This record gives sequence, C-alpha cells and structure tokens, in this order.
Amino acid sequence: MFLKNAVVYNDVFEPVKADILTDGERIKAVAPMAEPSDETVYDLTGLTVIPGFVDMHIHGCAGVDTGNATPEALEAMSAMLVTHGVTSFCPTSMTLSFEELQTIFDNVRNCMGKVSGAYIQGINMEGPYIAMSKKGAQNGDYVRNPDKEEFRKLFDGCGGIVKVVDIAPECDGGLEFIAEVQPYCPVSIAHTAAGYNEAKAAIEAGARHITHLYNAQTGLAHRDPGVVGAAFDMAKTYGVRCELICDGFHIHPAALRIAFSQVGEDGSVIVSDSCEAAGCPDGEYSLGGQPVFVRDGKALLESGVIAASTSNMHQELKNVISYGVPVKQAIKSATINPAKAIRVDHETGSIAVGKLADLVVMDSDWNIKMVIVRGEIKVNNL
Repeated sequence: MFLKNAVVYNDVFEPVKADILTDGERIKAVAPMAEPSDETVYDLTGLTVIPGFVDMHIHGCAGVDTGNATPEALEAMSAMLVTHGVTSFCPTSMTLSFEELQTIFDNVRNCMGKVSGAYIQGINMEGPYIAMSKKGAQNGDYVRNPDKEEFRKLFDGCGGIVKVVDIAPECDGGLEFIAEVQPYCPVSIAHTAAGYNEAKAAIEAGARHITHLYNAQTGLAHRDPGVVGAAFDMAKTYGVRCELICDGFHIHPAALRIAFSQVGEDGSVIVSDSCEAAGCPDGEYSLGGQPVFVRDGKALLESGVIAASTSNMHQELKNVISYGVPVKQAIKSATINPAKAIRVDHETGSIAVGKLADLVVMDSDWNIKMVIVRGEIKVNNL
C-alpha cells in the first residue's frame, strides 16, 4: 500500500510532508518517494496521518463488557473501537473474585489475534487490590489487599498477557507488591487514599503509572498534595504516565489543561475508561455486576457515583485539542504514551519504519477518513 502526499506525524511527532509505503502489516518507508507501480495508491492530499490510537483502559462499548467473558463481546468491542481510530486496546477487568478474573483473562487470551477490528494488546487489571474508601464504581465485596502470589497465578495462567495491574499502595503489602511485580508487569497507582508521601514511596518503589488521574484518589491541596500532587511533582523526573479521561465530565477542561502541562508531553495518556453504554443510547446498563444508569451520556451508579465513561478516544482527542492542549502532546497522549505504558512501543504507537502499520488518516477538523490496522484498511471514508 502506498499513501502519498500526506502530512505525516513522524517518529518524533513532527508534521512533515511524506509518503508512506507498507509491506504486509509493517511500515516499509516514510519519506517523499517515487510512486511504485506495483502498489495500491491512495492520494491523501490535504489529509494528515497519525498513529492509531491505543486505548489501554476500556471496560466495554457497543452494549458489551470485558466482564461478559465471551468472544462475541470482545469482537463487538473491537469492531466499534476501530471506527473511532483505535487500532489496539486492553480489555479492562473490574474488582471481582479470583475465579471470575481467571475466566475473563482466559477469554481475552483466547481472543487475541482473532478479532476483526482493533486488535487486543492484553489485559488491564483494574482491581481488586484497591482501597475500599476509594473504590468508586468497583464492587466492594471483592476488594482485597495486594497479593503477589494471587497475581502471579493470574499472570502465569493467562500466559503473561496482563499489561498493567492497579494497586492502592497504602494497603498492606503495597510497596512489596510494586517491587516484585513491576519488573515483569507495569504497576499503576489507582483507587487509592494514599497521601503524597505514600504515593511518592510507591513511585520510588517502581510504580510508573497512575490510573485515571484526579478520579478515585486524593487530590491536590496546598498542605496535603495527595496523589495528584505527587504526579505533578514527580512525573517528569521519574517518567510517570498519568491517565486522563478527557470526556469533559470526569475532569473539568481547566483541570485537564493543568494536568497536561504539569505531567508533560511524555506523561499524559488519554483513555476512554468506557463502559458498555459507550456508543449506545441512554438507559440502564451494568459494570462489574452493578447496575449503571446513563442520562445525557453520563454513566452513574444508583448512588450517584460516576461509573466509567461513555466516550471514545477519537472524541477525547478532539476535546483536548479544543481545550488548548498542544496538538503534538494530544496525539502522543493517544498513541505512543499508552504504548510505552504497556511496553508495546517497539511495535506500535508511532509512524516508523519496521513498526506495525497502525494508522489513522484525518482531515483538517480531525475527522477520521481512514483507519489502517496492521497494514489492512478497516475504515475508508475517503
């Protein structure tokens, strides 16, 4: 495939005029070049090519959820996600029993390489090692302390496809969990009542990710900086990446601008954190076995607690650009930064020779014109 005359965000995320040549599922060349006679050619004059989005935190969409633990659910998620520019994703679990998590993880493993749209990178394990006081929409019946042995059984049992595991570091065994697990699986600070010093200790112990910054954690106050303060203070120095749900509901646009600025160009990660209601009308849904009520696109438990989002990566990218976040940082936050967070940046997340041809073609208003996954066109609105 030969994509010509495009503005391409290159491997250092600078927009350049270039052509892209693919060979099978990988990128063969990125440069102005002569049009080959033996390739299908697409003229992208006036259009921009960026890497495909990596949604590392998504519970569900299209009326289905990772917790359904069926191939049909993951296929429906994959098919919808690719229409929004997502080329790969991490189905995300909830706080559940060991046995339920085993079943969910087995299903994800069995579906890898078999879905038709966005492909599966592996599992995002959100819970059960969280603080009860910050459980949010997680099921309190299954909240428990970090358990290295239990996690290792789950990790090995699914063939090591867990790409990130969440913990509240202040819980008993939290720092020991980070020190032991981080070398083979990224550990994220999440659903936590930790103060600044506890969050700082977790980062110093090896945690390099923070799940949905601002939400279900201690905020920034001038005498009590909390997890958010630790993120702002340490992200650039320690290489900490912070998830941000950019639907305009979970976080005020001003607070988003502050966070993007404070954690820096390499520290911000856009996530959908969407539930099964994403892409569906208002109504009653579920999340982690709990009923969720969606009104005006906002998902809440009966108690009024926010229960994930109904957004998607494409809309969130457009949101943050409209909020004033620099375009380069916005694009990196949806592509290479999440790829680095789950340790797959050697394969995807940027447009570079040898990497997978995971690409999104967009117009000047950031509308999607084409989505290419592993060198295969999945969406074509040219």
